[in-house]
Amino acid sequence: MADISLALSKVHSDWLSFLPDTFLAVSKVIESLPDECAPNIEDLLNVFQMPPSEVRVVIVGQDPYPNLGDAIGYAFATLNTNKTPKSLQNIFKEIANEFGEVHTDNTLRSWIEQGVFLLNRNLSTAPGKSLAHANIGWQSITEDVVKLLGKNESVVALLMGKEAATLQSNFAKSVVTSHPSPLSAYRGFFGSDAFKQVNSMLAKPIIW
Repeated sequence: MADISLALSKVHSDWLSFLPDTFLAVSKVIESLPDECAPNIEDLLNVFQMPPSEVRVVIVGQDPYPNLGDAIGYAFATLNTNKTPKSLQNIFKEIANEFGEVHTDNTLRSWIEQGVFLLNRNLSTAPGKSLAHANIGWQSITEDVVKLLGKNESVVALLMGKEAATLQSNFAKSVVTSHPSPLSAYRGFFGSDAFKQVNSMLAKPIIW
């Protein structure tokens, strides 16, 4: 049984107060996981260190990076400085096309500090295998999270991929694109001006 204490210790108390049943479900899902998963158990809930009140933009992806050591509990972000995952490479390419330059690194820490909430539709996967945990309960949990964030009509959502797009009705302001993975980036992500569109809906733009 996975040790969930470290993961839960990072969750801001507001999440536990606003969605107590959801985080009870989170605990049960984590307890069902093998000890080895992506991201590491202690990093599964890192995104929830940001309280709901600080969220300005929600970026929803699909699945954590499956290679051990790449996923860190924030959609698309990684601590790997030697090799940028291809989806993140494509995100940086689109931002460079829109703004001429990119102002962040692989950790996406500067986005997080500006209130960008980086949520995957599924919070874990098996090492080396994408979507391995797509049917263990994560999607109902992340839908609860999105519904809570969507109650704030100033929050803008950037929904990447088919799974993320199913959440669009929860937001007053949203941008939908294809997923930035190499398989789908040319089907509606590149050339979307997604990040400019997000900024156009914000009172204070994000420095991407």
